[in-house]
Amino acid sequence: MSFIEKGTNEQKKASFALFLGGFVTFATLYTTQPLMPLFSDQFGVSAGTASLALSLSTGLLAIAMIFAGALSDAFGKKKLMAISMFAASIIGILTALSPNFWTLLAFRALLGIFLAGVPAIAMAYVSEEFNPKAIGSAMGLYIGGTTIGGMSGRVLTGFLTDVLNWRAALLIIGVTALSASVLFLFSLPEPRHSVKKPPSVHEMLKTYSIHFYNRPLLAVVSLGFLLMGSFVTLYNYIGFLLSAPPYSLSQTVIGFIFLVFLTGTFSAVYMGKKADVYGNPLMIKWSVAIMAAGAILTLLPPLWIKIVGIAVFTFGFFAAHSIASTWVGEYAGFNKTQASSMYLLLYYLGSSVVGSFGGWFWSHFQWTGVIGLILVLLAATMPLTLYAERHRPGIYSTLKHKTAQAH
Repeated sequence: MSFIEKGTNEQKKASFALFLGGFVTFATLYTTQPLMPLFSDQFGVSAGTASLALSLSTGLLAIAMIFAGALSDAFGKKKLMAISMFAASIIGILTALSPNFWTLLAFRALLGIFLAGVPAIAMAYVSEEFNPKAIGSAMGLYIGGTTIGGMSGRVLTGFLTDVLNWRAALLIIGVTALSASVLFLFSLPEPRHSVKKPPSVHEMLKTYSIHFYNRPLLAVVSLGFLLMGSFVTLYNYIGFLLSAPPYSLSQTVIGFIFLVFLTGTFSAVYMGKKADVYGNPLMIKWSVAIMAAGAILTLLPPLWIKIVGIAVFTFGFFAAHSIASTWVGEYAGFNKTQASSMYLLLYYLGSSVVGSFGGWFWSHFQWTGVIGLILVLLAATMPLTLYAERHRPGIYSTLKHKTAQAH
């Protein structure tokens, strides 16, 4: 069975479809992020409670993702991704009709559960269906789709909320996601390198237990928690900072700041290619250093410097995430869907747990406390990267084989 080759029409269609998958996932998931200050005022809840509009979605997405691999084996990767995208789009539309904050949270919880069928499976699709020599750039294109989706959802939400209201904003974005889901269904080639089989809890647990013996893989997937926790914490609370004096920016202006996601669209592809040449460990270290530099810049008072800092931070994050995503497949060796699920489990748990925990730092120490938390998380990525770098995948092949036999 042939791979999807770079430069072919099939590769263009697959890349476009995966771009749409990333777009729908992040556009629907992160629409509520710029609305947190508004939810806090309108519903009379704290900053930490308002952050549940995102944290609840990402937390349940992380848990549901554990089962995504087994379900994809039964339904097929393309079919499960399509079902997830259509369901999430419809739930996004229903969220706009929420009569109160707690109903809104219920819809956001459902959205997180259904979205679990996209991220891990999309990463596994890239690893299995594309020519191995093109995986780095292909993964970069998928991550690029997530940046455009995340940016569009946030920018449009801010603009439409000021022009109309937040309900209309969520409704329009939900309809847009539904349209993108239709295009996805007709664009993605059917997978050729995976075999459908009935879901088995025993097989699923066996697969995860084997991966748990792979310590370098655990180090790599742990990067997801720290990277995403840092990223979401910055974006969760920057709105509170910029909507208050002395900046007092409107929802539209705050929303347009998310245009800096375009730097992530570029960095995911650019740094992915550099990682193909210079190696994943070196480029992850550089990417994390860039994130730290951007975070520190946001501590300076001038607004334009803060925006530059956010852009630099975003550039570094999407580069690090793209490279770490690719690195997971290298260390997994087999059952890559489950390995990707492990990475994204911690990735979205970082968003949920750290994203809400950051509210305590904002309430007690304001922006300095938020950045302090982020810098601690970024520092923790270094020993994990060094450990994974020193333990190449080959030394664990025998362990995997023996562990599989034991089960």
